Amino acid sequence: MRKLTTLIALSAVMLSSAAWAKPLNVVFTHHSSASNPFWQAVKKGFDDACDKIDAKCQMIFTQTEGAIDQQASNMIAALATKPDVLITSIVDNNAFDEIISRARANGTIVIAANVDDLEGANGNARQAFIGQGFAPAGYSLAKKMAEFFPKEGPIHAVVGISAPGQNWSEQRGAGVLNFLNEFKEANPSRNVKIVRLDTGTDGAVVAERVGAYVNANQDITVYFDTGLWHAYVAQTLADKGIPPGKVLMGGFDIVAEVLQQMKAGYIQVQVDQQPYMQGFMPVMQAYLAKNFGLSPADIDTGQGLVVKEDVDQLWDLARKGLR
Repeated sequence: MRKLTTLIALSAVMLSSAAWAKPLNVVFTHHSSASNPFWQAVKKGFDDACDKIDAKCQMIFTQTEGAIDQQASNMIAALATKPDVLITSIVDNNAFDEIISRARANGTIVIAANVDDLEGANGNARQAFIGQGFAPAGYSLAKKMAEFFPKEGPIHAVVGISAPGQNWSEQRGAGVLNFLNEFKEANPSRNVKIVRLDTGTDGAVVAERVGAYVNANQDITVYFDTGLWHAYVAQTLADKGIPPGKVLMGGFDIVAEVLQQMKAGYIQVQVDQQPYMQGFMPVMQAYLAKNFGLSPADIDTGQGLVVKEDVDQLWDLARKGLR
């Protein structure tokens, strides 16, 4: 916490120097498409930071949600323009290693944001990671959700893996599964069924897949999504006449669709990873590194838990694209 406070203070002091420092050329590549509402908050933070230091900045989306090959192509094309800074998500442990190593060898500052290599700095040449600790966040989500479980009787839990094979989704899912397995061991007298379901990152597809599972398994207790797509599942449940709370639901990220379904009672717990910070802080760190030789530092953007009672105070921030 002290490191983060110091970094913010330094950023504020050094912003006054932006007028005489050479403007940075910053590129942010990642694995998501422009239709993903979560990434609009990241972009808002990115754009605001770039405005503060008068940097030349570009965020490059993929055409297809989660397309690693498209992200790699975007990264290669962006680096050909010789930017000062590359900010990127690292959703695969191998796909970007060579690209990032070449960028570092050419003097480009590289900061990972939102998703990191599972081995961190040991697995990739990036200089720092700014984002969520995924496995702990998944564990915290499931632990909080357990407070809503029926006090007795069977539990049928489904964990939706939004992007099979991608670090962020697998690690969040692993955290949820770790808690559920601990819960099962701690309650040997209860029948606890745990199911992993590959669900996808298209809201309509997720709603169809999970909706079909609910139709075939009327005893389902809880559905965990490793992203925000359970908001679409909630609408499907409502359309089927299934009342709020019959199937408990929780997942990640604070966007308008999620807040609406929390208010309606269909989503009980949500994890906030503060996307605005994931866009803003990498730019500030890159500015300090380029102009003052300060080493970029890891920042955990959090695993804050949100419940229905918190929704009202988050609405304005969500509408402004800050959450």
